[in-house]
Amino acid sequence: MKEEKKINLEDLEGLEIGEVKKGVYLCHTGNEYRVLFEATDTKDHEGKVVVYQSLKDNGTWVRSKEEFLGFKEINGVKKKRFVFLREEEADVFENKYLRALADYQNLLKQTGKEKAEFIKYALADFLHNILPIYDHLKLSMKGLSEAEAKNPWAQGVSHVLKQFKEVLAQHGIEEIKTVGEKFNHDLMEAIDGSGEKIKQEVMPGYKLNGKVIRPAKVIVE
Repeated sequence: MKEEKKINLEDLEGLEIGEVKKGVYLCHTGNEYRVLFEATDTKDHEGKVVVYQSLKDNGTWVRSKEEFLGFKEINGVKKKRFVFLREEEADVFENKYLRALADYQNLLKQTGKEKAEFIKYALADFLHNILPIYDHLKLSMKGLSEAEAKNPWAQGVSHVLKQFKEVLAQHGIEEIKTVGEKFNHDLMEAIDGSGEKIKQEVMPGYKLNGKVIRPAKVIVE
């Protein structure tokens, strides 16, 4: 009588897979096995074989179809070697694959989202150092008279300020509007006065992609 032999799924190169009813069978030993498929052994030309897997340890086995469906004598009594118990959940392997694929896709999306968030706000620390320079350039232009503003040096600074603003906008940096606006606790910090209307801006505030990275310091009335 041919003996059952254990195999690895990677070793099934010589098996031509055929149609087989999948389900769970009870072995005469008391263990349960999942039938994977029925196949033709093209290497040894032994006819049909059944490939099945232990539900206990996932070990994969193969034996001839004749033996699988045959009988075994135990204590003088013939018993079926394997008895069909039940069908498994429909497309159980496909469902497992789809769940694993969905988990992987979710992981990719989450990783991509976290990476995008990191890139989006990675500029914040750098901006805390660079924005004061931008503010000082703007202040240097505020006190100039009309004649001084026509000075080539002043016009050069004005051009730099324009470029500075354009670059900041390209990277999602937006200056918070204050003067004439209603006081907003989420965007502004009142350092003097009481009321809901902005009287004066003391220090500009900025948002990065909609997120406040520095609240505007204002005087209210």
